[in-house]
Amino acid sequence: MNPQWTPWKIFLSVCAVLVVILPLFLVGQIVETLGAGEIMVIQSPVSGKLAFHTTPGLKAQWFGTVTKYKRRAQFWFSSKTDQGKKEDESLKIRFNDGAGANVSGSIAWEMPLDEEHLTLLHTKYGSQEGVEHQLIRTVMEKAIYMTGPLMSSTESYAERRNELLTLIEEQAVNGIYATETHTVAVTDELTRQSRTKNVVRLRKDDKGLPMYADHSPLKEYGVRTSNLSINTVKYDPIVEDQIKKQQEQLGAVQIAIAGAKKAEQDAITAEQTGKANAATAKWEQEKLNAKEIALAEKDKKVAELAAEKEKQVARLAKESAEFTKEQQILLGQGESERRRLVLAADNALDAKLAAYIKVAEVTAKALGDYKGNWVPTIVLGGTGSAGNDPMATGAAGAHELIQILLAKTAKDLALDMNVSAAPKTK
Repeated sequence: MNPQWTPWKIFLSVCAVLVVILPLFLVGQIVETLGAGEIMVIQSPVSGKLAFHTTPGLKAQWFGTVTKYKRRAQFWFSSKTDQGKKEDESLKIRFNDGAGANVSGSIAWEMPLDEEHLTLLHTKYGSQEGVEHQLIRTVMEKAIYMTGPLMSSTESYAERRNELLTLIEEQAVNGIYATETHTVAVTDELTRQSRTKNVVRLRKDDKGLPMYADHSPLKEYGVRTSNLSINTVKYDPIVEDQIKKQQEQLGAVQIAIAGAKKAEQDAITAEQTGKANAATAKWEQEKLNAKEIALAEKDKKVAELAAEKEKQVARLAKESAEFTKEQQILLGQGESERRRLVLAADNALDAKLAAYIKVAEVTAKALGDYKGNWVPTIVLGGTGSAGNDPMATGAAGAHELIQILLAKTAKDLALDMNVSAAPKTK
């Protein structure tokens, strides 16, 4: 032995190594990491007190016992190998007609977060697996089994299929329904014969709400469930065959009933169609009559309007003629008055002068064109030189004739040919 390594030095060295290495092995017993989707319970190794942690992060363990739960988990009672475990975990149900089936599906459940319910769950079941198998599975088995008596296998297969899911979920959450059995008379859909049948009905309170025989343990432990899903209801083979045959028979009955109803409906339809056609024909005729009446009334109205128009035209023509007559009378009276006033003013001197001039022109032309003798060529008893001159005598006779004609014209025209002397100026 090396004289430098004394027993005391060796002991101190071993202690130093243990001080350095031992904490590395014990660090896992001092602190524990909690994930976001977990809840952790730490039981003290000395006092046995439980500490609950619901927030993620590092938590002091101090050599205590750690149990972790998932905040939210899916409980599978499925017959499918890719859901839950590899084996068939479906739950049994028995209907009120004695037929059995296996219900396959799943339901989500959540842990409570308060210390009171966590203490109840941990002390009662002790682990995640204990909660799932001893609490959740038991509750679902009871809810599914107690739903069976509320309907027949045929009803669960057909008209009450959706109600099956609702009844299971409500009993899992709230508790098992209180029921009562009634005997009722029903008519067989295949034979159409009446028979008695025991029917299980829910008991209801004064408000019409369902009553419960006992309450769900999930409420006691603060566990919440949601999203119940049923993917398969596998009936017993003999029941499956019976349901299949029943469905076929019911289908045939329904087809026959539908055919009878169709024939009845066809008869009704034919009758109604005949009535409709008759009504249509009647209304078509009424429409034609109404159209003809409307046209006749229109023609009558047009004739009345034309007659009225003719009356108005005649009345306006009469009024126009009367107006024209009055206008012509007034024009004649005006012209007459004008002429009277003109005559009164100058005694129609212009017209008389024009006539006088015209007569003079015609007379002069006639005398100028006359080639014969105006007076006898021989005048007996005449005196003076002129009296013996035939030319002079003729000229004088023509002059006198002209004077006589002009005087006659002036007399006829009442024309005074004398020119009055101008008044003398003082």
